[in-house]
Amino acid sequence: MATRIDDDYQNLKKNVHTHVVERLDEEGIEVERIDAQQLHRFIQSTVDQYVSVNRIPLAMADHTMLVREMVDEVVGFGPLEPLLADDQVNDILINGARSVFVEIAGVLQKVQVRFIDDDHVLRIIRRILAPLGRRLDESSPMVDARLPDGSRVNAIIPPIALDGPSMSIRKFSSKHLTANQLVNMGSMTRECLDLLAGIVESRRNLLVSGGTGTGKTTILNLLSEFIPKDERIVTIEDSAELQLNHPHIVRLETRPANTEGTGRVTARDLIVNALRMRPDRVIVGEVRSGEIIELLQAMNTGHEGSMSTIHSNSAKDALIRIETLLAVNGYDAGERAIARLIGSSLDVVVQLTRLPNGRRLVSEVVALRPTKDDPYRMETLYRSSELDWLAPEDTGVAP
Repeated sequence: MATRIDDDYQNLKKNVHTHVVERLDEEGIEVERIDAQQLHRFIQSTVDQYVSVNRIPLAMADHTMLVREMVDEVVGFGPLEPLLADDQVNDILINGARSVFVEIAGVLQKVQVRFIDDDHVLRIIRRILAPLGRRLDESSPMVDARLPDGSRVNAIIPPIALDGPSMSIRKFSSKHLTANQLVNMGSMTRECLDLLAGIVESRRNLLVSGGTGTGKTTILNLLSEFIPKDERIVTIEDSAELQLNHPHIVRLETRPANTEGTGRVTARDLIVNALRMRPDRVIVGEVRSGEIIELLQAMNTGHEGSMSTIHSNSAKDALIRIETLLAVNGYDAGERAIARLIGSSLDVVVQLTRLPNGRRLVSEVVALRPTKDDPYRMETLYRSSELDWLAPEDTGVAP
């Protein structure tokens, strides 16, 4: 991932890129149609010529790197390419041209990779958006998108982003961890795995709760392996990340509004439609808005064994967050009625935690056992022994 970061090199890179683009235009070369090896040879020849004519002193390693980076600029996503190709990198965070962070094994770290300037960041963002028909300008300064490999992208630009254009990439991986791998890594015990398998097979409605980057999607993928193969599943996501190992799946994805402000399809719309598709189970990638109303009602009306995830730091907080989502999205009922709906719809909450060293684990599994006096009465089915020596604020689990 090493990349030259000094200003002289970045200025050279900017000038060479301009020259390469001009030469492509002069020769009438269409990047999308030319053979990759032929294009690489053309770029190498153009860079060689530029360096020679301008008598630029470059070590062989720097010269080779410059050619590679020009190829990335022309056909790829520039400085992002080595990070996207690195399987160890889970997230890429660009905080302006000179500040790039990655997450590896749950730990954020700054890398030497940088962009030339803010215009360079904008150029890469717009290259990502171009095939998708998405707009990004002062009147629409925020956008969600997806790379060709499925990685999820969020970009935001000035004047909303005060320190220059910012981009966050959650990389998509088709290589999901197996149950045995999660056990061997210490993310859960064999006892916990057997418990979760039994919960899914017995068609309990389940919510996976955890903070950002705790592995909620990974656990949802794992749980799907225990759904009987003769059941029909409908999944609903804002950005398709689930890779369920199941023979009978219908995958639905939300759609943002177009440039005219129309055509939006929400998760709530999709759940309403999904219930007309004869699903045995509905799986919602994440509840964050009004779709929670329809999901809870689906769980209550014959779609047992449905699942979703929610951002929350403890099982109790997850229920409180659901309460809030119901209230702010117009569910007109009293406090006790809302609590009864939640208590009767959800059966199990699986809480995930990321430890200070970046390792993710299932911290606890709790069952809801509502009573007349306490609709949120919980019974702990599993609790990780690793939490016993950590302070509560480090675990996200109530003591």
